[in-house]
Amino acid sequence: MIGKRKICVVTSARADYGLLQGLLTALVNAPDVTLQLIVTGMHLSHQFGFTVRQIEADGFDIAARVEIPLSSDTPAGIARSMGFGTVGFGETLAQLNPDIFVVLGDRFEILAAAQAALVARIPIAHIHGGEITEGAFDDSIRHAITKMAQWHFVAADSYRDRVIQMGEDPSRVFVTGAPGLDHVVNMPFLDRKALEASLAMRLGRPLFLVTYHPVTLGIEDPLAAQGELLAALDRFPDASIVFTHPNADPGGRALTLQLGEWVARNGSRAKSFTSLGQQRYLSLMRCADIVIGNSSSGIIEAPALKRATVNIGDRQKGRLRARSVIDAPEDGASIKAAIEKALSANFQNDLAETVSLYGMGGASAKIAEILIHVPLTDQKRFFDIHLGS
Repeated sequence: MIGKRKICVVTSARADYGLLQGLLTALVNAPDVTLQLIVTGMHLSHQFGFTVRQIEADGFDIAARVEIPLSSDTPAGIARSMGFGTVGFGETLAQLNPDIFVVLGDRFEILAAAQAALVARIPIAHIHGGEITEGAFDDSIRHAITKMAQWHFVAADSYRDRVIQMGEDPSRVFVTGAPGLDHVVNMPFLDRKALEASLAMRLGRPLFLVTYHPVTLGIEDPLAAQGELLAALDRFPDASIVFTHPNADPGGRALTLQLGEWVARNGSRAKSFTSLGQQRYLSLMRCADIVIGNSSSGIIEAPALKRATVNIGDRQKGRLRARSVIDAPEDGASIKAAIEKALSANFQNDLAETVSLYGMGGASAKIAEILIHVPLTDQKRFFDIHLGS
């Protein structure tokens, strides 16, 4: 290798940063790599916790910050944010000139970044492609990024098959498992007492960890749907409940306001947080009796920790599910019944047999090793399954 390989990684939110931490550490420690970390999106917004401070506290050098206005969560506002993001990433990538650009997932900020890299002819490596989430427009964003990317790091064999079905060369599609599960293996978890001190809250039994995001392709009004969830939680007055706020998606601000009003009425047993950080979030999940809502963490991380999940609505429809996941439509009676089932002795006892469908650690090291050694000169071509090339 002539000179150090410049590998640029972008993070836009608390969620993808938690999944990327292991990869960032591996790349920082690689002798033949210069890591270029770009921070954007919700990390730079005080409304969403200004979580860039956590990245700095973790000791990562930030090569660039791409400001994306998040003042509006209307469709027009999101489109405007994407436009600003594409401009910002275009200018930033021209300055950094990386050899590889690494993106994860399916958020609109990441689509803006991928577009800029594509026209700059910077090869893209995409993590968590091939998955299906029918209830969100993120589904289309994820597949669009797949078609822009040169290399693909997927979480399961069936996701590899889907990426190949989209015309991607099998030699460029790697099954690594979900990088977020590295934390499940390596995380120094906080115990219940330490969590109570950190959150300034008593964590009784049962303990619910709840995150509800707007279903951006749903028919149901997000406020009405979250209202059904909150009505169901009213039926469990003895439960301690910790909420994390929704993302910067269409309708997210209204959900946060509605949630704040409910928490204010239930302050003795409920708290909400813009961001908990990976250690507190996963430690809470490990202590929780149920993970409730429509976050991907209930589908991927919770089963690895052998915790019960009540997954609400269609936002995660299409993703592989472990036996610990109970699906419920967005109505209060169904959610209440699903919570009761998840709390039952039989269901709780069976959780010990849960098997993760997304691997069980080691993904970050696998991804880093491939990124360090993959040839940069090969031209990507469409792979036609019927022709075999």
